[in-house]
Amino acid sequence: MATDHIRYDILAQAALRGVVRTVLADAAKKGLPGEHHFKITFNTTAPGVRLSERMRGRYPQEMTIVLQHQFWDLAVTEQAFDVGLSFGGVAERIVVPFEAVTAFFDPAVQFGFQFETIGGDATASGAPMPEQSATAATPSGAEKTAGALPAPPAAAPPPSDGGGEVVRLDRFRKK
Repeated sequence: MATDHIRYDILAQAALRGVVRTVLADAAKKGLPGEHHFKITFNTTAPGVRLSERMRGRYPQEMTIVLQHQFWDLAVTEQAFDVGLSFGGVAERIVVPFEAVTAFFDPAVQFGFQFETIGGDATASGAPMPEQSATAATPSGAEKTAGALPAPPAAAPPPSDGGGEVVRLDRFRKK
């Protein structure tokens, strides 16, 4: 196989992270259009991620946030975004560098992508990605998702009344 001196995998990943950046910057300026909302999974141990110790203890490796009804002060820079969210009725401010994002999904249009690390270098798949994790509403009404893509059962949030449904990715894959 020929050696890829251009590194298309890295270029594609940077372009897809740019899509996430652009979409979030637009939402920060104008709000969420229509029924659009975002599920963003990120590595909580990545450099630059800022979480409270309470949240870091609860999600030691990976966390998914939902930007839908109750979030505030979304700010986007070239390198990261920060946002205020409520977790179990407790307001938290988090900062997530785009390099820490492992998945982005907009359930309103069933579109997203997942970033993967292969051989020390990250690549991304830009194909539409169906929802693949359980969600639960917090007492404040904000949605949160824990341990998506995939997670050990211990990392999943407790079931809620009328909570979410676990959807298996294999169910949607074309064979």
